[in-house]
Amino acid sequence: MYPILSGLLVGALFGFALQRGRFCMNSAFRDIILGRDFTLFKAVSVAILAEMIGFSILAMTGVITLAPKPLMWGANLAGGLVFGIGMVLAGGCASGITYRAGEGMMGAVFAILGFGLAAMTTATGVLKPVMDFLQKNTKIMTADNKPLTLANIFGLDLKIVMLVLAIIIIVIWVVLALRNRSAEQSFGEKPKSLGEAVFKKGWNWLSTGIVIGLIGILSFPLSAAAGRNYPLGITGGWTNIFQSLIKWQSMVESQVKITALNWEGAEVAGIVLGALIAALIAGEFAIRAPEPKILLQTFIGGLFMGFGATVSSGCNIGHILSGVPQLSLGSILGGVSIVLGGWIMAYFLFIRPMNA
Repeated sequence: MYPILSGLLVGALFGFALQRGRFCMNSAFRDIILGRDFTLFKAVSVAILAEMIGFSILAMTGVITLAPKPLMWGANLAGGLVFGIGMVLAGGCASGITYRAGEGMMGAVFAILGFGLAAMTTATGVLKPVMDFLQKNTKIMTADNKPLTLANIFGLDLKIVMLVLAIIIIVIWVVLALRNRSAEQSFGEKPKSLGEAVFKKGWNWLSTGIVIGLIGILSFPLSAAAGRNYPLGITGGWTNIFQSLIKWQSMVESQVKITALNWEGAEVAGIVLGALIAALIAGEFAIRAPEPKILLQTFIGGLFMGFGATVSSGCNIGHILSGVPQLSLGSILGGVSIVLGGWIMAYFLFIRPMNA
Protein backbone atom coordinates (compact mmCIF):
# COMPACT_ATOMS: atom_id res chain seq x y z
CA MET A 1 0.00 0.00 0.00
CA TYR A 2 2.89 2.40 0.74
CA PRO A 3 4.16 2.52 -2.88
CA ILE A 4 0.71 3.40 -4.17
CA LEU A 5 -0.02 6.12 -1.59
CA SER A 6 3.48 7.58 -1.83
CA GLY A 7 3.43 7.58 -5.62
CA LEU A 8 -0.05 9.09 -5.73
CA LEU A 9 1.03 11.89 -3.39
CA VAL A 10 4.10 12.82 -5.42
CA GLY A 11 2.19 12.48 -8.68
CA ALA A 12 -0.67 14.68 -7.49
CA LEU A 13 1.76 17.41 -6.45
CA PHE A 14 3.61 17.04 -9.75
CA GLY A 15 0.41 17.14 -11.81
CA PHE A 16 -0.84 20.22 -9.97
CA ALA A 17 2.46 22.04 -10.61
CA LEU A 18 2.58 20.95 -14.26
CA GLN A 19 -0.92 22.27 -14.88
CA ARG A 20 -0.50 25.59 -13.10
CA GLY A 21 2.90 26.22 -14.67
CA ARG A 22 1.92 24.93 -18.16
CA PHE A 23 5.14 22.93 -17.89
CA CYS A 24 5.73 21.04 -21.14
CA MET A 25 9.17 20.41 -22.59
CA ASN A 26 7.79 20.10 -26.11
CA SER A 27 6.66 23.72 -25.84
CA ALA A 28 9.88 24.71 -24.05
CA PHE A 29 12.15 23.46 -26.83
CA ARG A 30 9.79 24.22 -29.73
CA ASP A 31 9.30 27.84 -28.64
CA ILE A 32 13.05 28.43 -28.86
CA ILE A 33 13.15 27.92 -32.62
CA LEU A 34 9.63 29.10 -33.46
CA GLY A 35 9.55 32.37 -31.53
CA ARG A 36 12.93 32.75 -29.81
CA ASP A 37 10.98 32.37 -26.58
CA PHE A 38 13.02 30.90 -23.69
CA THR A 39 10.38 31.26 -20.95
CA LEU A 40 9.57 27.58 -20.44
CA PHE A 41 13.17 26.58 -21.09
CA LYS A 42 14.16 28.74 -18.13
CA ALA A 43 11.62 26.88 -15.98
CA VAL A 44 13.15 23.56 -17.04
CA SER A 45 16.64 24.87 -16.26
CA VAL A 46 15.62 26.11 -12.79
CA ALA A 47 14.07 22.72 -11.97
CA ILE A 48 17.25 20.89 -13.04
CA LEU A 49 19.49 23.20 -10.99
CA ALA A 50 17.27 22.84 -7.92
CA GLU A 51 17.42 19.07 -8.25
CA MET A 52 21.19 19.06 -8.68
CA ILE A 53 21.54 20.84 -5.35
CA GLY A 54 18.86 18.79 -3.61
CA PHE A 55 20.06 15.41 -4.88
CA SER A 56 23.66 16.17 -3.94
CA ILE A 57 22.73 17.21 -0.39
CA LEU A 58 20.51 14.16 0.09
CA ALA A 59 23.31 11.93 -1.18
CA MET A 60 25.91 13.59 1.06
CA THR A 61 23.71 13.02 4.10
CA GLY A 62 23.05 9.40 3.16
CA VAL A 63 19.33 9.85 2.58
CA ILE A 64 19.57 8.61 -1.02
CA THR A 65 22.02 6.77 -3.24
CA LEU A 66 22.49 8.47 -6.60
CA ALA A 67 21.45 6.31 -9.55
CA PRO A 68 22.50 7.86 -12.88
CA LYS A 69 21.35 5.97 -15.96
CA PRO A 70 24.04 4.17 -17.97
CA LEU A 71 25.30 5.41 -21.32
CA MET A 72 23.86 3.34 -24.16
CA TRP A 73 24.84 5.62 -27.00
CA GLY A 74 22.95 3.87 -29.78
CA ALA A 75 19.76 3.48 -27.75
CA ASN A 76 19.99 6.98 -26.26
CA LEU A 77 20.57 8.57 -29.66
CA ALA A 78 18.02 6.63 -31.71
CA GLY A 79 15.40 6.48 -28.97
CA GLY A 80 15.78 10.15 -28.12
CA LEU A 81 15.40 11.25 -31.74
CA VAL A 82 12.28 9.12 -32.22
CA PHE A 83 10.79 10.39 -28.96
CA GLY A 84 11.48 14.02 -29.91
CA ILE A 85 9.81 13.56 -33.30
CA GLY A 86 6.86 11.91 -31.61
CA MET A 87 6.31 14.57 -28.96
CA VAL A 88 5.91 17.27 -31.62
CA LEU A 89 3.39 15.12 -33.49
CA ALA A 90 1.58 14.39 -30.23
CA GLY A 91 1.56 18.06 -29.23
CA GLY A 92 3.22 17.46 -25.89
CA CYS A 93 6.05 15.69 -24.08
CA ALA A 94 5.43 12.73 -21.73
CA SER A 95 4.50 14.98 -18.82
CA GLY A 96 2.64 17.40 -21.10
CA ILE A 97 0.21 14.84 -22.51
CA THR A 98 -0.25 13.33 -19.05
CA TYR A 99 -1.29 16.54 -17.28
CA ARG A 100 -3.37 17.70 -20.27
CA ALA A 101 -5.37 14.49 -20.08
CA GLY A 102 -6.35 15.68 -16.61
CA GLU A 103 -7.60 18.92 -18.19
CA GLY A 104 -9.95 16.97 -20.46
CA MET A 105 -7.97 17.23 -23.72
CA MET A 106 -8.83 14.22 -25.87
CA GLY A 107 -5.83 14.77 -28.11
CA ALA A 108 -3.64 14.09 -25.09
CA VAL A 109 -5.69 11.00 -24.23
CA PHE A 110 -5.12 9.59 -27.73
CA ALA A 111 -1.41 10.39 -27.44
CA ILE A 112 -1.32 8.50 -24.13
CA LEU A 113 -3.00 5.49 -25.76
CA GLY A 114 -0.27 5.35 -28.38
CA PHE A 115 2.42 6.09 -25.80
CA GLY A 116 1.37 3.34 -23.42
CA LEU A 117 0.79 0.72 -26.10
CA ALA A 118 4.15 1.33 -27.79
CA ALA A 119 6.03 1.49 -24.48
CA MET A 120 4.50 -1.80 -23.33
CA THR A 121 5.11 -3.49 -26.69
CA THR A 122 8.72 -2.34 -26.71
CA ALA A 123 9.40 -3.26 -23.09
CA THR A 124 7.80 -6.69 -23.07
CA GLY A 125 6.39 -7.45 -26.52
CA VAL A 126 7.36 -7.91 -30.16
CA LEU A 127 9.62 -4.83 -30.25
CA LYS A 128 11.68 -5.92 -27.26
CA PRO A 129 14.45 -7.46 -29.45
CA VAL A 130 15.01 -4.02 -31.02
CA MET A 131 15.37 -2.43 -27.60
CA ASP A 132 17.64 -5.21 -26.33
CA PHE A 133 19.90 -5.01 -29.38
CA LEU A 134 20.40 -1.25 -29.17
CA GLN A 135 20.85 -1.17 -25.40
CA LYS A 136 23.15 -4.17 -25.00
CA ASN A 137 25.38 -3.52 -28.00
CA THR A 138 26.00 0.17 -27.37
CA LYS A 139 26.36 0.20 -23.59
CA ILE A 140 29.55 1.69 -22.15
CA MET A 141 30.41 1.54 -18.47
CA THR A 142 33.41 2.54 -16.36
CA ALA A 143 36.21 0.08 -15.61
CA ASP A 144 34.48 -0.83 -12.33
CA ASN A 145 31.12 -1.27 -14.11
CA LYS A 146 29.47 1.99 -13.05
CA PRO A 147 27.38 4.34 -15.24
CA LEU A 148 29.37 7.10 -16.89
CA THR A 149 28.82 10.61 -15.55
CA LEU A 150 30.42 14.01 -16.08
CA ALA A 151 32.11 13.46 -12.72
CA ASN A 152 33.57 9.95 -12.83
CA ILE A 153 35.05 10.32 -16.30
CA PHE A 154 37.42 12.80 -14.60
CA GLY A 155 37.74 10.72 -11.44
CA LEU A 156 35.72 13.20 -9.36
CA ASP A 157 33.04 12.70 -6.71
CA LEU A 158 29.61 12.96 -8.34
CA LYS A 159 27.90 14.54 -5.30
CA ILE A 160 30.48 17.33 -5.05
CA VAL A 161 30.52 18.03 -8.79
CA MET A 162 26.72 18.27 -8.90
CA LEU A 163 26.64 20.81 -6.09
CA VAL A 164 29.57 22.93 -7.29
CA LEU A 165 28.41 22.94 -10.92
CA ALA A 166 24.88 24.00 -9.95
CA ILE A 167 26.18 26.85 -7.80
CA ILE A 168 28.51 28.07 -10.56
CA ILE A 169 25.69 28.04 -13.13
CA ILE A 170 23.34 29.90 -10.78
CA VAL A 171 25.95 32.58 -10.03
CA ILE A 172 26.65 33.11 -13.74
CA TRP A 173 22.92 33.23 -14.51
CA VAL A 174 22.23 35.81 -11.79
CA VAL A 175 25.14 38.00 -12.88
CA LEU A 176 23.99 37.95 -16.52
CA ALA A 177 20.39 38.66 -15.49
CA LEU A 178 21.44 41.66 -13.40
CA ARG A 179 23.45 43.03 -16.32
CA ASN A 180 20.53 42.67 -18.70
CA ARG A 181 17.47 43.46 -16.60
CA SER A 182 15.64 45.17 -19.42
CA ALA A 183 15.61 41.95 -21.42
CA GLU A 184 14.04 39.97 -18.59
CA GLN A 185 10.35 39.23 -19.08
CA SER A 186 7.90 40.61 -16.57
CA PHE A 187 6.23 38.13 -14.26
CA GLY A 188 2.90 39.72 -15.16
CA GLU A 189 0.19 41.35 -13.08
CA LYS A 190 0.63 40.79 -9.36
CA PRO A 191 -2.10 38.50 -7.93
CA LYS A 192 -4.42 39.91 -5.28
CA SER A 193 -3.82 37.09 -2.79
CA LEU A 194 -1.73 33.97 -2.19
CA GLY A 195 -4.73 31.78 -2.98
CA GLU A 196 -5.20 33.51 -6.32
CA ALA A 197 -1.49 33.17 -7.08
CA VAL A 198 -1.46 29.43 -6.36
CA PHE A 199 -4.85 28.30 -7.61
CA LYS A 200 -6.12 30.82 -10.15
CA LYS A 201 -3.23 32.58 -11.86
CA GLY A 202 -0.76 30.80 -14.11
CA TRP A 203 2.61 30.43 -12.41
CA ASN A 204 5.63 32.28 -13.75
CA TRP A 205 8.67 30.35 -14.97
CA LEU A 206 10.72 30.87 -11.80
CA SER A 207 8.01 29.64 -9.43
CA THR A 208 7.23 26.72 -11.73
CA GLY A 209 10.85 25.65 -11.96
CA ILE A 210 11.45 25.88 -8.21
CA VAL A 211 8.29 23.95 -7.27
CA ILE A 212 8.89 21.19 -9.83
CA GLY A 213 12.51 20.94 -8.71
CA LEU A 214 11.39 20.55 -5.08
CA ILE A 215 8.88 17.86 -6.07
CA GLY A 216 11.64 16.04 -7.93
CA ILE A 217 13.83 16.18 -4.81
CA LEU A 218 10.98 14.85 -2.66
CA SER A 219 10.30 12.03 -5.10
CA PHE A 220 13.78 10.48 -4.84
CA PRO A 221 13.72 9.24 -1.21
CA LEU A 222 10.02 8.34 -1.37
CA SER A 223 10.52 6.32 -4.54
CA ALA A 224 13.65 4.68 -3.13
CA ALA A 225 11.74 3.66 0.01
CA ALA A 226 9.28 1.86 -2.26
CA GLY A 227 12.12 -0.13 -3.87
CA ARG A 228 12.61 2.11 -6.93
CA ASN A 229 15.84 4.06 -6.51
CA TYR A 230 15.14 6.91 -8.93
CA PRO A 231 13.25 10.23 -8.86
CA LEU A 232 10.40 11.22 -11.19
CA GLY A 233 9.48 9.18 -14.25
CA ILE A 234 6.63 8.80 -16.74
CA THR A 235 7.28 6.02 -19.27
CA GLY A 236 7.57 3.15 -16.82
CA GLY A 237 4.44 4.38 -15.09
CA TRP A 238 2.27 4.29 -18.19
CA THR A 239 3.73 0.89 -19.09
CA ASN A 240 2.80 -0.36 -15.63
CA ILE A 241 -0.72 1.10 -15.84
CA PHE A 242 -1.41 -0.46 -19.23
CA GLN A 243 -0.10 -3.81 -18.04
CA SER A 244 -2.26 -3.61 -14.95
CA LEU A 245 -5.39 -2.61 -16.85
CA ILE A 246 -5.21 -5.53 -19.26
CA LYS A 247 -3.99 -7.88 -16.52
CA TRP A 248 -0.73 -8.47 -18.33
CA GLN A 249 0.74 -11.76 -17.10
CA SER A 250 4.39 -12.69 -16.78
CA MET A 251 6.08 -15.86 -15.65
CA VAL A 252 8.11 -15.33 -12.50
CA GLU A 253 9.85 -18.41 -11.12
CA SER A 254 7.39 -20.69 -12.92
CA GLN A 255 4.39 -18.97 -11.36
CA VAL A 256 1.93 -16.67 -13.10
CA LYS A 257 1.93 -13.24 -11.54
CA ILE A 258 -0.52 -10.48 -12.47
CA THR A 259 1.26 -7.17 -12.69
CA ALA A 260 0.15 -4.77 -9.94
CA LEU A 261 0.38 -1.00 -9.83
CA ASN A 262 3.86 0.08 -8.73
CA TRP A 263 5.24 3.38 -7.42
CA GLU A 264 5.77 4.93 -10.85
CA GLY A 265 2.37 3.77 -12.06
CA ALA A 266 0.76 5.36 -9.01
CA GLU A 267 2.79 8.53 -9.61
CA VAL A 268 1.50 8.82 -13.19
CA ALA A 269 -2.09 8.24 -12.04
CA GLY A 270 -1.47 10.97 -9.46
CA ILE A 271 -0.30 13.38 -12.16
CA VAL A 272 -3.62 13.07 -13.98
CA LEU A 273 -5.49 13.50 -10.69
CA GLY A 274 -3.41 16.50 -9.61
CA ALA A 275 -3.85 18.21 -12.97
CA LEU A 276 -7.60 17.53 -12.85
CA ILE A 277 -7.86 19.13 -9.40
CA ALA A 278 -5.83 22.15 -10.50
CA ALA A 279 -7.89 22.59 -13.66
CA LEU A 280 -11.19 22.30 -11.79
CA ILE A 281 -10.16 24.88 -9.18
CA ALA A 282 -8.96 27.30 -11.85
CA GLY A 283 -12.05 26.73 -14.00
CA GLU A 284 -9.93 25.37 -16.85
CA PHE A 285 -11.31 21.84 -17.11
CA ALA A 286 -13.28 21.06 -20.25
CA ILE A 287 -13.65 18.04 -22.51
CA ARG A 288 -12.11 19.17 -25.79
CA ALA A 289 -11.51 17.11 -28.92
CA PRO A 290 -9.79 18.23 -32.14
CA GLU A 291 -10.76 16.95 -35.58
CA PRO A 292 -10.22 13.23 -36.29
CA LYS A 293 -7.04 13.67 -38.32
CA ILE A 294 -5.41 15.48 -35.37
CA LEU A 295 -6.46 12.69 -33.04
CA LEU A 296 -4.81 10.23 -35.41
CA GLN A 297 -1.68 12.40 -35.50
CA THR A 298 -1.47 12.56 -31.72
CA PHE A 299 -1.94 8.79 -31.47
CA ILE A 300 0.87 8.20 -33.97
CA GLY A 301 3.02 10.71 -32.10
CA GLY A 302 2.33 8.78 -28.91
CA LEU A 303 3.46 5.56 -30.59
CA PHE A 304 6.77 7.20 -31.53
CA MET A 305 7.17 8.53 -28.00
CA GLY A 306 6.50 5.19 -26.32
CA PHE A 307 8.94 3.34 -28.54
CA GLY A 308 11.63 6.00 -28.31
CA ALA A 309 11.42 6.47 -24.55
CA THR A 310 11.57 2.73 -23.87
CA VAL A 311 14.50 2.17 -26.20
CA SER A 312 16.36 5.15 -24.73
CA SER A 313 15.46 4.04 -21.19
CA GLY A 314 13.90 7.40 -20.42
CA CYS A 315 11.59 10.13 -21.69
CA ASN A 316 11.98 13.86 -21.11
CA ILE A 317 11.24 13.33 -17.40
CA GLY A 318 13.39 10.24 -16.87
CA HIS A 319 16.33 11.73 -18.74
CA ILE A 320 16.16 15.52 -18.73
CA LEU A 321 14.44 16.18 -15.39
CA SER A 322 15.76 13.21 -13.41
CA GLY A 323 18.92 11.99 -15.15
CA VAL A 324 20.61 15.22 -16.24
CA PRO A 325 20.72 16.55 -12.63
CA GLN A 326 22.72 13.41 -11.80
CA LEU A 327 25.10 14.27 -14.67
CA SER A 328 24.47 10.94 -16.42
CA LEU A 329 26.11 10.90 -19.85
CA GLY A 330 23.35 8.60 -21.05
CA SER A 331 20.66 11.06 -19.92
CA ILE A 332 22.55 14.01 -21.37
CA LEU A 333 22.82 12.26 -24.75
CA GLY A 334 19.21 11.10 -24.53
CA GLY A 335 18.06 14.62 -23.63
CA VAL A 336 20.02 16.29 -26.44
CA SER A 337 18.62 13.72 -28.88
CA ILE A 338 15.07 14.46 -27.71
CA VAL A 339 15.61 18.17 -28.34
CA LEU A 340 17.11 17.54 -31.78
CA GLY A 341 14.28 15.19 -32.73
CA GLY A 342 11.75 17.79 -31.65
CA TRP A 343 13.47 20.51 -33.65
CA ILE A 344 13.62 18.32 -36.76
CA MET A 345 9.90 17.57 -36.59
CA ALA A 346 9.05 21.19 -35.73
CA TYR A 347 10.90 22.29 -38.87
CA PHE A 348 8.86 20.02 -41.14
CA LEU A 349 5.57 20.55 -39.33
CA PHE A 350 5.73 24.31 -38.66
CA ILE A 351 8.74 26.21 -40.00
CA ARG A 352 8.88 24.78 -43.53
CA PRO A 353 5.14 25.34 -44.22
CA MET A 354 5.41 28.92 -42.90
CA ASN A 355 8.40 29.64 -45.12
CA ALA A 356 6.60 28.17 -48.11
